[in-house]
Amino acid sequence: MSYAYPRSAGASFLPSFSAVPGSKAPGLIGQTLERLPATAQQWFAEGAAGFRGSSRGRSDSHGIMALVLRRLLTVANAIIFMWMFTLWWGERTVFQEAIDRCVWESWEKWPPGATPHHVAFIADPQLVDPHTYPGRPWPLSTLTVKYTDQYMRRSFASIKNDLEPDSVLFLGDLFDGGREWATSKSTSPEVRYKKITDSFWKKEYGRFMRIFLNPWLEQDSPPVDGRGRRLIASLPGNHDLGFGNGIQEPVRRRFQSYFGNGNRVDVIGNHTFVSVDTVSLSAMDQPDPLTGSSRLSEEEGTWPRPIWKDADEFLDAMATHKATAETEELRVLQNKSEDVLFKHHIVEAGDDSVDQLPQPKPAGFPTIILTHVPLYRKPATPCGPLRERLPPSAPGLEEDEPNSLRIAGGYQYQNVLTQTISTELVSKAGPNVVQVYSGDDHDYCELTHREFNGSPNEITVKSLSWAMGVRHPGFLLTSLWNPIDPVTGESTQKGSSPTIQNHLCLLPDQLGIFIHYACLFGLSIGLLFLQAIYSVFFSPESPTPASGSVLPLSERRTSHPNQQYQTSGTSSSTFPSGGLIGRAGVIPFPRYPGSKTSGDTYRGLDGDAAASTIKAKGLYRPAVAAKGVCSKAVLVGREFARSVRSVLLVVLAVYFVLIWRW
Repeated sequence: MSYAYPRSAGASFLPSFSAVPGSKAPGLIGQTLERLPATAQQWFAEGAAGFRGSSRGRSDSHGIMALVLRRLLTVANAIIFMWMFTLWWGERTVFQEAIDRCVWESWEKWPPGATPHHVAFIADPQLVDPHTYPGRPWPLSTLTVKYTDQYMRRSFASIKNDLEPDSVLFLGDLFDGGREWATSKSTSPEVRYKKITDSFWKKEYGRFMRIFLNPWLEQDSPPVDGRGRRLIASLPGNHDLGFGNGIQEPVRRRFQSYFGNGNRVDVIGNHTFVSVDTVSLSAMDQPDPLTGSSRLSEEEGTWPRPIWKDADEFLDAMATHKATAETEELRVLQNKSEDVLFKHHIVEAGDDSVDQLPQPKPAGFPTIILTHVPLYRKPATPCGPLRERLPPSAPGLEEDEPNSLRIAGGYQYQNVLTQTISTELVSKAGPNVVQVYSGDDHDYCELTHREFNGSPNEITVKSLSWAMGVRHPGFLLTSLWNPIDPVTGESTQKGSSPTIQNHLCLLPDQLGIFIHYACLFGLSIGLLFLQAIYSVFFSPESPTPASGSVLPLSERRTSHPNQQYQTSGTSSSTFPSGGLIGRAGVIPFPRYPGSKTSGDTYRGLDGDAAASTIKAKGLYRPAVAAKGVCSKAVLVGREFARSVRSVLLVVLAVYFVLIWRW
């Protein structure tokens, strides 16, 4: 069957269903298809042809299903599905699996009915800033800041939401270049950082609040002891203040004004936590302890208070600090207020009327020391099997240099405290020190200090940041259970059962995730390239560059009052000369006697001038039979670019949603 339609200016080579007398006017779908771009018309034509071919001998539903499956089961869609699965794994699953391995019930070994206090220790977040990678160019530097912040924010949010610790304690090095940023009275000793002002430090403080404090304030569940959840981040590190005589007093005052005093005593879970600013205390053991801080004014000719003096005086009064904190804790457990009553009586002016408050008595809780810099140990002392960088060379070794914490120091850092500072710290903290927690090294290290009374155990906690030289960052969970008599403070446990249990939690390998993404990207590019080659060279539906018989879908022509043309309902027809016309199916057919042949008809309609105009404007480009491999290579490149673009748009959209929503 064929339909006749008039040729007019701008007429399309698609069949016109209004040209046959008695035929119905084209419907809305037909008019819409005629207005679509050429590429879309070809896509619908191929889909309809495939539908007709697949539905022969079957029901319409089977044909539709076959067409849908044909459109869905493509290489590009398979790659998109593979990327969606991988992105969900790398942005969600690995974090959830890491936290699920650390749930308290999976490793706690307390008696039935115990209600332990849960603590999470976080060390060395060291927010990445210009001090971290000074030579890293943009945008790599910006992306490093973005992804390290996001990693720690996700990790801390998972800790807070899924593990719900009662207390979170930071072990120093909150910032990376905090010691370098100027105050109103000091500047960095390094020339390249002198121009960075105090406002930059305050922006970094805002970053820390957004990553850690804001999520912490959003939780609602109460702690087991009813005392309120605690987040303590006052312990400074050498990247926050400096080390020893490199510390500037204005820098330390700024840190303490925002985070609190680094020397403090807290009773948590019936354990006494002693936090000591050991980076400042270390100035006491340096060659000239009186130069522990820079001179405020050379004209004054006097040195200020030594930088180590506050920490030293704090240790000297440790017995009073501990007794006061423990007495206050017992008073709270008994639901009592401070029971100090002053005498009201008349005294003579010359009489001594100063009343001394009674000295509090210590309850004797187990003592835990918090220090940023680890305690001294002999060189080559092994750190145990949980150290990531180098595991033990053999089990049970007394000395293992690769597995040990390196004893060294340099500009504004020292890997361990000196033996003198370590001895003073442990001896003044009390006779019942059972545990020490430290940071600074970024990797895990655990050992027992047999040189001290009670042989306290020390754990150096891993860094929470994946930019600190460890592939698997981590944090430490500690479970405290020390049931006591609320009146006397004595333990109700029989014997000397341990009151502390520790568990190292490892976080995902972010660098490994990026490497996995890179490998999948290379695989995706290879598959799309092979698919493009197959579709051009081997697929039966591939567009052949030598098929010069395919006519354009539209062409601007001058109208002729006495000419009509006929189209064929089939995909191809035979010319009288024996040639085939393409699937557009347009055949110049004379409707009146004496009409010209097809070639004469086109020449009569267009004219040489019209044809020249059309060619000049690019409206009509006759297909030229392409030859050789180069023309097919062009088609491969176009198909490859189209496939990459379609996959990339979907994958990037999914990726940005995943990183934006959490």
